[in-house]
Amino acid sequence: MSYISEVRAAVAARNEGQPEFMQAVDEVLTTIAPVVESDCAYKNNAVLERITEPDRQIIFRVPWTDDNGNIRVNRGFRVQFNNAIGPYKGGLRLHPSVNLSIIKFLGFEQIFKNSLTGLPIGGGKGGSDFDPKGKSEREIREFCQSFMTELARHIGADTDVPAGDIGVGGREIGYMYGQYKRIKNVYEGVLTGKGLTYGGSLARTEATGYGLVYIVENMLNAHGDGIKGKSVAISGSGNVAIYAAQKAQQLGAKVVTMSDSKGWVYDPDGIKLDIVKEIKEVKRGRIREYADAVKGARFSDGGKVWQVKCDIALPCATQNELDENDAKQLVKNKVIAVGEGANMPSTTAAINVFRSAKTLFMPAKAANAGGVAVSALEMSQNSLRLGWSFDEVDAKLKGIMKGIFDKAADAAQKYASPADYVSGANIAGFIKVAQAMIAQGV
Repeated sequence: MSYISEVRAAVAARNEGQPEFMQAVDEVLTTIAPVVESDCAYKNNAVLERITEPDRQIIFRVPWTDDNGNIRVNRGFRVQFNNAIGPYKGGLRLHPSVNLSIIKFLGFEQIFKNSLTGLPIGGGKGGSDFDPKGKSEREIREFCQSFMTELARHIGADTDVPAGDIGVGGREIGYMYGQYKRIKNVYEGVLTGKGLTYGGSLARTEATGYGLVYIVENMLNAHGDGIKGKSVAISGSGNVAIYAAQKAQQLGAKVVTMSDSKGWVYDPDGIKLDIVKEIKEVKRGRIREYADAVKGARFSDGGKVWQVKCDIALPCATQNELDENDAKQLVKNKVIAVGEGANMPSTTAAINVFRSAKTLFMPAKAANAGGVAVSALEMSQNSLRLGWSFDEVDAKLKGIMKGIFDKAADAAQKYASPADYVSGANIAGFIKVAQAMIAQGV
């Protein structure tokens, strides 16, 4: 049995009942085989055993009181996975689906994603099974303060720097940051995604969506094509989806779909983002309202956006939203490129369909790294007590995404096959972290 097979079996036995985590581990272990098998230092230093086991897994109780005076209890998580190249860095997710497997898969992915940015940040992730939807402002504030009361003892500007994720935006970060300050009596860059009035960075809101489009543009350019004039199908209607749509439109593409958990809309004339923002960011409504507001737009509560013919597909909603049948439909409709805006939004079978069809495919580790990249830039600004302009941050983001594409492309060329960006991204991210782990001893 090969070293990779031995490690995979051991990880599966130790993490039974954690399918999302094992999916992430399988993808990485399978693709890094050429590197690991070419150098015995990885086995001699047990790098794979160490990189697949978190440094620590913190699970805690989060009690809070609802508006009716009832005491509620949720479960909080923080998985600090690997800090070989910098302090743990990764978002906090508030969603009923949150469990240890999901947090571990996200934290594991974050190791390699953060490595690809070229910035000194390690991998971690956290969150809770608390559902902010339908909660009052007071209930959300109380939950965030209770959550941070426990989390505060485990994080710090040079230890672990959380950010936002699904269910955690500027409002939630603000409540958590205020509570951290009260507990610790320090003003430091311990959270990113902060408001601009207290240490946040310009372009952070736009970063993941913009970065996604920048790297897809780099991928298309490398193959003699571009975004201008292309039709784009986007899933989701949150932060990533909105700003991916905005940047794609700025570059001359036509975005024709968006979605949420209740359905999706198709606008053959191109999505009107001002209306989407009003519905989702101001009113916190449902995407179906778009079809009521825009003549010619259609809403569907069945199927998925991937049945719409498009040149570029950008899954920006959640993990495993794009399955094998969706991939086959996209390939049948002659999709040119796919870029993952969400974390692991394509199933393994779907990715195999794209790879078999030679469809240009940019995995989430590379494609959605823009958010954490600008989070790291926010950390830099906090440490320097400086604030950069939007254009300065955006230019740095654009350069970082170009660098990520180049690393993935070079590693694919050297260790796998040209345009195999899944293998390229995993290999490039892995090598840097593995070398740092070996250098620092056991």
